[in-house]
Amino acid sequence: MKKLAIIATVLATPVFAETAAELGTLNPDEMTWQSFTDRAERGETGMVLCSMGYALTKSGDHTSARTLFQNCAEAGYTGAMTWMSQLDNNGLGADYDPDAAAEWDRRAAQLGDPVGKFNYGLDLLRGHGVAGNETLGRQYIDDAARDGLAVAQRLQAAGYDPDEVTPDADNWKYAPLF
Repeated sequence: MKKLAIIATVLATPVFAETAAELGTLNPDEMTWQSFTDRAERGETGMVLCSMGYALTKSGDHTSARTLFQNCAEAGYTGAMTWMSQLDNNGLGADYDPDAAAEWDRRAAQLGDPVGKFNYGLDLLRGHGVAGNETLGRQYIDDAARDGLAVAQRLQAAGYDPDEVTPDADNWKYAPLF
């Protein structure tokens, strides 16, 4: 009986080995920065994975955060679009690109995201990354305020003065280039 069990085990081992190889990595590394980065590089998205971009950028890994947010933004996550805008507007993980930042804000706003509406409204008020249009900028800010976004309500109360909601240190960024 013992010999029969050994023979059965030996005969079954190659079949099991092939099955394990077909299953891929058993017990993968799931909760590390590297695993999230690897998944982003494979183009994966999902609510939890997309939220990890915040932690990645706060840890200083803007390049990995950018890869993750880019995938998530392209998949329609508006929060990732506003983060892509922030990365582009500050040159984090790539060159400073106000045009790309404004486009991410516009896309998020068009999908109904209150932060996207607010940011795009500011872009339009300032003419930053997009042609200036104060009337349209105020409309976007008003929409964000109606959505309950407190910072938009604060900007309305300040007569749409961008200095109310952004630090003076950023004024150089929004000055005309001529």
